[in-house]
Amino acid sequence: MDINKKIAIIGLGYVGMPLVAEFGKSRKVIAFDINPERVDELLAGYDRTLEVSRETLTEIRDNVEYTTNSAELDQAQIFIVTVPTPIDKNNTPDLTPLQKSSESVGLHLKIGDIVIYESTVYPGVTEEVCVPILERVSGLKFNRDFFAGYSPERINPGDKKNTLTNIIKVTSGSTPEIADEVDELYSSIVKAGTYRASSIKVAEAAKVIENTQRDINIAIINELALIFDHMGIDTREVLAAASTKWNFLQFQPGLVGGHCIGVDPYYLMYRSEELGYRPNLILASRQINNGMGKFIAEKTVKLLIGRGQRVRGAKVLILGVTFKENTPDVRNTRVVDIMQELKEYGCEVSAYDPWVDPNEKNKKERYLLIDDPWAGNTKYDAIIVSVAHREFVELRRSDYDRVLSQSGILIDVKGIVISPDWRL
Repeated sequence: MDINKKIAIIGLGYVGMPLVAEFGKSRKVIAFDINPERVDELLAGYDRTLEVSRETLTEIRDNVEYTTNSAELDQAQIFIVTVPTPIDKNNTPDLTPLQKSSESVGLHLKIGDIVIYESTVYPGVTEEVCVPILERVSGLKFNRDFFAGYSPERINPGDKKNTLTNIIKVTSGSTPEIADEVDELYSSIVKAGTYRASSIKVAEAAKVIENTQRDINIAIINELALIFDHMGIDTREVLAAASTKWNFLQFQPGLVGGHCIGVDPYYLMYRSEELGYRPNLILASRQINNGMGKFIAEKTVKLLIGRGQRVRGAKVLILGVTFKENTPDVRNTRVVDIMQELKEYGCEVSAYDPWVDPNEKNKKERYLLIDDPWAGNTKYDAIIVSVAHREFVELRRSDYDRVLSQSGILIDVKGIVISPDWRL
């Protein structure tokens, strides 16, 4: 591995910035993003994702060049693309960010350069979608003039234990020699080691099934929760009993959002259906998990009615709007499903999340964010604990009762509340 080769990382989000942080400790890095505000924050030593500390940003400052100027990419010999791969309103893969990034890289591609993709895709995207764009824009020939690799990201937002350097990294390359170079590159920063896949498509497929598998496993637990609710049985007590068997898988019911589990299965389904196979189990799992917000909202309404509470005009407080605990990440959060359903019933819904900046106007309005409810005088007819932030884990039942109305209902989606009125 030639440590003098300069790396350009395209996309400075949850995936890109940890790479910048680790590579920047030992070599020159160009950190490129199209968002000027994001770049300005990083230059000032602040990472809004909270994945990279101010101390680390200071440590790597001399090696990293943050920029929105794509001309700076001319300096790089290795390009690592870490842009989002979302889905549209029809749950169809949106490859636009990946395509635009490939066009940008293509303009600065030179003979001998390597382009590595980390964005989650269905098998074939790197070589069948991205590479043709690189060839067209650069005028260079794939696997003669330039090369490609794929190394799927395994970032877990908010997790300070399973970080980039502590998780085995899958690597691949478009030729055996490039596969070796890509593997050596990541081996230089990943202490846990690497796994060299036999091809780019195998690496792409490995990534997309990691989260599809989790989606399916959570879906069966969610379906069991729906069944046991009809039976009047506490799902979490059932799971605790069943988990005494040595090979019982440890999954809990809940909302399934985020940039991976709630999105990746659609990429695999899309490609599968293109090829003529309908993936019934994966589709059913997505339908079950996408329906949990509606179920929780309807359960809230039924509990309000059971307490003799009015539904229209009922004040409902939702605690937590991020897609998971202890992170400011709201991408694809399914908490919004609860909100929307309750609003359709006529409830007055508000939310509190200490991890999301309420001063960000778009987030404040979209997620109905309020300041600390314990600092005011409002009493709520229902409180739904939807995210297991540590601030909520530390609360006692008496803390909730302080802001509940006399016959108010406490609903626990995450299994963290002692003595809730109902829990998923």
